[in-house]
Amino acid sequence: MKPYKIFLFIILVITALGAICYFFPKEGINIGKKEIHFPSIEDVLVGQSQPVAPEIKELDSVELKQLNDLKDTLQQYKVALTEQTGHFYLPNDDITFFDKMFARMAQAKGNEEVVRILHYGDSQIEMDRISGNIRTFFQRTFGGGGPGLVPVIQTIPSFAVSQYASGALTLYSSYGDGARCNGNYGVMAKCYRLGGGATFGANASQHKSADSRVKRFSNITLLYNDHTGNFSATLKNRKGGYNETISHGLTGIHTCHWHMDTVSTSVQITMQGSADIYGIMLDHGYGVAVDNIPLRGSSGNQFTMINDTLLRSCYQQMNVGMIILQFGGNSVPVIYNDKSLNNYLTSIEKQIKRIKQVYPNATLLFIGPSDMSTRKGGSLRTYPLLPQLIDGLRNVALRNHVAYWDLYEVMGGENSMIAWVQNGLAGPDYIHFTPAGATKVGKILADNFSKMYDFYLTRQKMPQQQFDTLWNKSAK
Repeated sequence: MKPYKIFLFIILVITALGAICYFFPKEGINIGKKEIHFPSIEDVLVGQSQPVAPEIKELDSVELKQLNDLKDTLQQYKVALTEQTGHFYLPNDDITFFDKMFARMAQAKGNEEVVRILHYGDSQIEMDRISGNIRTFFQRTFGGGGPGLVPVIQTIPSFAVSQYASGALTLYSSYGDGARCNGNYGVMAKCYRLGGGATFGANASQHKSADSRVKRFSNITLLYNDHTGNFSATLKNRKGGYNETISHGLTGIHTCHWHMDTVSTSVQITMQGSADIYGIMLDHGYGVAVDNIPLRGSSGNQFTMINDTLLRSCYQQMNVGMIILQFGGNSVPVIYNDKSLNNYLTSIEKQIKRIKQVYPNATLLFIGPSDMSTRKGGSLRTYPLLPQLIDGLRNVALRNHVAYWDLYEVMGGENSMIAWVQNGLAGPDYIHFTPAGATKVGKILADNFSKMYDFYLTRQKMPQQQFDTLWNKSAK
């Protein structure tokens, strides 16, 4: 065939195909059970669009440095919060254990509320020791002020507040001195029964170790159980300017709350009626309150002695956010064998379960006993079963979703009490801390709370996926 004919044939074929492309329906045609499609003229001339590969953005030097800095920061947190002496032992190694509590405290001022931390313990925390250092950290961080919850009659002087009381008051207590009653002990494991009239007074602390925030009152709350509906209470600012009487006229558990417009350093409450007084809260502003509740001679077995409905109502009305239990020291001298050890651990587990049952919203922290020395073979040594007790208490706490702080470990472990006595941090009984020793313990504990809160804030600034990636890498 001649060349020009071949060329004409090609032109005719292309023209025919072009006509088919132009006129063929885009949706195709059906012939029997077959569906036939033909490319459109645009597809032939332009070509089908192809997906564009996403542009890969490389980190510049600044972003890469920031990422490495974050990784280094998280590595430092990992060491501090999981390896360094004095870190918190957390249930299931859950680094978010304190998150809800921190979030609630951070919102307290804005919500115009006071979130309370109850610090229960034995004689190691008397006089507001240890608690005072915790309070200073939380109130500097989240706001709030005042010494917090106090009994109507304080038999042990406190660094946090000076107080006095007189009148028709009878002590009922679940431990130590005082008459016993049928579970009606209140949040401090004791109560004062009013049978007529009584007066309570409080003056700001003059002690040099007391933080300035503890020396101011403006929110005063009296927690009581009215037996007959005739209870009334009057708050007076002793320096003038405030005098108000509250009477609900109702039986049951209630609070009298006074909010003074001006700050006071000296208040007086006069009470009249028939009621059980569970405690008086001396607070200032909104934020966090830390309540020091020493139970001298107690091993921490009081909570199952308190009526659960009563305890629940007290915690709710007080707006409790965290409960710290610091016990074990009083049981050490009477733990002679595995049986007595297991009996005590079983008892402590019952107390923890009771608190969690009564008030499940609270964050719980257990602080174990310090090192304690006894004479063995003519020399001072750590009590033989103390290390086993501490291991047992930590296990009980963690399996009940309670954080644990190892005071024995903080001191240096076995036979460390001897060095603390030699350095003036513990007394000649080789059991109790001196004020300097208690302050040291309190500052270490407060510092660990501070680290946990800084870690919380760091995580809040990061996307969760980024944190997870860097946290896992920091373990390598």
